Amino acid sequence: MASRLRLTRNANQPRRFRFVLLILGCLVVTVTFLVVSKPQALVLPKLGFTPSSPPPPSDHDLVNGDDHGIEGAADSEESLQGEKKEKVVDSTPKEDTSIHELTEESGARSDDLNSNQDELRDRLTLPTVSNYTIDDRTQADGEKSQAPERKPLCDVSDRRADICEMAGDIRISGSSSSVVLMESPRTEETEIWHVHPYPRKGDEACLKGVRKLAVKASSEAPRCTVNHDAPAVVFSTGGYTGNLFHDYSDVLVPLFLTARPFDGEVKLVVTDSKSWWITKYLPVLQKLSKYPVIDLDMDKEVHCFKQVTVGLRAHNEFHIDPKRSPNGYTMIDFAKFMRSALSSERETLLNIEDLAARKPRLLIVGRKQSRVITNTKEIVEMAEELGFEVVVDEADAGSDLARVARTVDSCDVMMGVHGTGLTNSVFLPLNAILIQIVPWGRLELKAMQDYGNPAKEMGLGYLEYSIAIEESSLKEKYPRDHPVFTDPLSFHNRGYHVMRATFMDDQNVKLDARKFKEVLWKALEHLIQ
Repeated sequence: MASRLRLTRNANQPRRFRFVLLILGCLVVTVTFLVVSKPQALVLPKLGFTPSSPPPPSDHDLVNGDDHGIEGAADSEESLQGEKKEKVVDSTPKEDTSIHELTEESGARSDDLNSNQDELRDRLTLPTVSNYTIDDRTQADGEKSQAPERKPLCDVSDRRADICEMAGDIRISGSSSSVVLMESPRTEETEIWHVHPYPRKGDEACLKGVRKLAVKASSEAPRCTVNHDAPAVVFSTGGYTGNLFHDYSDVLVPLFLTARPFDGEVKLVVTDSKSWWITKYLPVLQKLSKYPVIDLDMDKEVHCFKQVTVGLRAHNEFHIDPKRSPNGYTMIDFAKFMRSALSSERETLLNIEDLAARKPRLLIVGRKQSRVITNTKEIVEMAEELGFEVVVDEADAGSDLARVARTVDSCDVMMGVHGTGLTNSVFLPLNAILIQIVPWGRLELKAMQDYGNPAKEMGLGYLEYSIAIEESSLKEKYPRDHPVFTDPLSFHNRGYHVMRATFMDDQNVKLDARKFKEVLWKALEHLIQ
């Protein structure tokens, strides 16, 4: 019996040994797992132990912008991805897991924490939770890097105009010629553009009369003195304004493209302001904006807006490209807008029935200095014989706009020598006729670009009459074998100013009434179609 008990006891000893080994193995695996995956769980200040390295990064660390997690993994990330991983740092911690909570999690008492608290702050990473992040990025070496590139303030790709568009806290100071988009003080660099808010890019002679503005993104700007709810459009009335064609081509058409989409809820901020110009075109400006014009040169306030456009959108001369314009605007839309601003009575020219009770009305645009029709009286008599009621009027930049609009609107056909007076064709009703007389000197291409194409785009009928040598006053100044007559393009090749001085500033016209009568007949045919 005793021997049997001894055998049984001897047989149970290996089992106990194996059980102890199994317990010890599980303990070793558990401790190893804790050391590798959660070293913060082994913080035992009471025994003098502290974690020797920060925790590795996790997906949560990357989302919440944990500094140490990303720094600790920078080398391995770089070797795997070929570049250092940037992070976004939260600016407003919401829930900090305290050292006290971490210690309790590992079983240590809070009253034993004080001696190791400073060291733990240096070594432990505290996860944070935030409702938002900012673009303040940190590289693996701990140095701040530049915020990610955003869209530049200004678009300078267009050949005719530079446009700057901003949204946010924008401050406009006339005294400093600056338009500033406020950014975070953390921003290390200031973005700055120097622009002329007038759409004749590259024309140095023109831009000498246009104030240059500094458009920038910065953390420094003067304090607001006036706040606005409506957005702003900043532009210049310097440059070539005062010339009727340039009033339209350089300012009014581009201003229509830029400000009209706001449907009146926009403030016009003007630099290089000319009081007479503002007065003349005030009905148009009031149609574009419900607010008084702000004169940036005379105003000493710091105006603050939430949205600002500096500069005007512009296409070709006196032209709108529907594919590039807001809302698909066309020159017909611009003409309708202008007639509406000046309260024109007729929207469109009706058919022959409209002319049954009255004579068709012909407007001859007169000129004073150059490209004058020297036999205007003869042309008037010939037109009246054809059945026209004839009106002769001169229209320039100094003319009363409302009066000019009423006169043009009342006419069915408008004729004149190539020049700024033809710009008032915007007030002709749809389907009316524009006749452009082209002086000698191979000016047909320019005539078509400046007034022929715009007329067609405004829904007008267009006729063109190029004069012969016998109809030009140049025959009295040059012999017939002179390059003026034999090679007019040679003057074009010598530059615009030479061409203009020869064929535009120094030439008058005496129309051949017999030949021109055919043109007026064509105009009548267009009217009755």
